[in-house]
Amino acid sequence: MTTSIHTTGTEREVLEAMLDQARGDLIDTAHGLSETDARVRLVPSLTTPITLIKHAAFAERMWFQRTLGRLTDDACDGALWAHGGFEVGEDETMTEVIAEFERASARARSIAAPIPLDETREHPHSGVVVSLRWIYVFMTAEFARHAGHGDILREQIEAR
Repeated sequence: MTTSIHTTGTEREVLEAMLDQARGDLIDTAHGLSETDARVRLVPSLTTPITLIKHAAFAERMWFQRTLGRLTDDACDGALWAHGGFEVGEDETMTEVIAEFERASARARSIAAPIPLDETREHPHSGVVVSLRWIYVFMTAEFARHAGHGDILREQIEAR
């Protein structure tokens, strides 16, 4: 899912392109790993290559579906609160988890499309008020940070 980087355009085009780049970079950290390697725990937390992507799908739902779209928990297309998304079922494959993230990303794009960057929403649980612009910046940073985690995990897995 790697995208070409936009370095020019409107503010919105650049923000959307940077988020899409971070999404693709995160997926790229896990592509080609075996199901076993995708679940290897090398740190004390639940962080593994597959759980990073599962968490990213959770984050898409939390910020775009639940907060920006004002959907109820039940109207969102997946779980919102179980371990912040860092829980993957034994029967879930890497391909399925990537597809879940890609679906959540596509829905995020459609929810955000008609909303102005300056429009604000209140987070349904914390009460913090954020703009769509803030959500784009936050999510880009979130996914870039997790892509870095994924790069390090992959490097450790491949060195074993």
